[in-house]
This record gives sequence, structure tokens and C-alpha cells, in this order.
Amino acid sequence: MFDFETSIVGIELKLRQLSEEVMRLRREVSEKNYRCNELEEALKSKEITINKLKEENKLIKLGNRLNEKGDNAEIKLKINQMIRTIDKSLEILKAMGA
Repeated sequence: MFDFETSIVGIELKLRQLSEEVMRLRREVSEKNYRCNELEEALKSKEITINKLKEENKLIKLGNRLNEKGDNAEIKLKINQMIRTIDKSLEILKAMGA
């Protein structure tokens, strides 16, 4: 009977240890799940930020292109003004010489 009781006590001890280990692992899994959820939320937030920055970058590039085109337009206007001035000067010279 002593061996039987010893076996039962040993089994109960191992059962308690296994139960404690299961509880510890469940807590650990729960903590990891919580951390995983936190990281997923942070990732979503970062993705939103990245997308906003991409849109801002597109707008800045578009604005820069428009500014460059605006500069080209200004240059074209100045060239046209210079051509008109040269044409007027040539007309004045022709009128003086004729």
C-alpha cells in the first residue's frame, strides 16, 4: 500500500507542476498576444503616417514642378519682352537710316 500511496502522491505532485506550468504558459501567451496587438496598432499607425508623408511628398513634388514651370513661363515672358525691345530698336534704327 505504501508504494501505491507514494505513486499517487508523486502523480499529484507532477499534476500540480504541470498545472502550474500550463498556467504560466497561458499567462505568457496572453502577454505575448497583448504585446503583438500593441505592435500591430503601432504598425498601423506608422503605415498611416507613411502614407500621409507619401501624399505630402507627392504634393511637394507637384508644387516644385509647378514652380519650375512657372519659372519657365517667367523666362519665356522675359525673352519675349527682350525680343520686342530688340524689334522696336531695329525699327527705330531703320527709320533713322531711311
